[in-house]
Amino acid sequence: MAAVKSSLVHPRYKTEYRVRNWREYEQGLRARGDVTIWFSKRAIANWIARSSGRPGGQQLYSNHAIETVLTLRMLFGLPPRQTEGFVGSLLRMLGHDHLPVPDHSTLSRRAKTLKVKPRKNPTCGPIQLIVDSSGLQIQGEGPWAAAKHGTHGSREWRKLHLGVDEQGFIVAHRLTESRVDDASVVPDLVKQVRQPIERLTADGAYDTTAVYDLLASRGAEVVVPPVKGARLSKNDEPGVLARNATVESIDQVGRREWKKSAGYHQQARVENTFYRYKSIIGGRFRSRDAEAQVTEVQVAINVLNRMLELGAPRSEPVLN
Repeated sequence: MAAVKSSLVHPRYKTEYRVRNWREYEQGLRARGDVTIWFSKRAIANWIARSSGRPGGQQLYSNHAIETVLTLRMLFGLPPRQTEGFVGSLLRMLGHDHLPVPDHSTLSRRAKTLKVKPRKNPTCGPIQLIVDSSGLQIQGEGPWAAAKHGTHGSREWRKLHLGVDEQGFIVAHRLTESRVDDASVVPDLVKQVRQPIERLTADGAYDTTAVYDLLASRGAEVVVPPVKGARLSKNDEPGVLARNATVESIDQVGRREWKKSAGYHQQARVENTFYRYKSIIGGRFRSRDAEAQVTEVQVAINVLNRMLELGAPRSEPVLN
């Protein structure tokens, strides 16, 4: 009998999970592909911007109209001019051809100053905050010149930091330059979370005293694997004591067993969120302006959160 090789993707020591709400989850997945589109009466009434009462030229389109068009562009992955034609055809088919359509120049200009409100987290009560970061490529002169002249060139990119809850809902984010340290962004991510935080889960890049101190001040547990060979600190501050407890636990039971008992594998939630972002939205920015990229990320996050609201898997551990 041939020996059964152990799986590197699903090793035996990891807890096995199964989805318990397949019917609701499948319905949610089908709803994500539903292209039924309509414009509410409120959206039609607020399509044209109201006069600001100040002298000078007035905006023709409201912020609501600009955000709607940018969302459609993000959802269907359209270039600016195709977005203009797509929205125009929708308005004509729905009998709203009296409404003007923002042209591509207006979209590019307004995207730099548009303030997009994040969707409200439907989860009530304390949450588990899971954080990580990933790079998004910038469309600019570097990649264009490399493609034109047949050279490799240098790829320019920015770093997107995300914080999700245990359901995968994005509750915090920040866009930074590529060289920004991951742990330094944690205070900003924590500040964006309105609910109490029970636990912060992150990978080894967040193993800093500042992260432990910040979460200790909020009464939250920190699940971050320390560097191999980490030593105990003699400092008696709450954050240091919490990290010392983690180091001692790993010394006693081993890193593998500690990850399992501490629930560290919840880190896969944010990794899966980045996979959803790059497979649905894409791994590169559509906008070249840094301010417009901030707007683009917020619109993309609202799209992903809305998809999650339509139906999310409910996984439960399999008890042997």
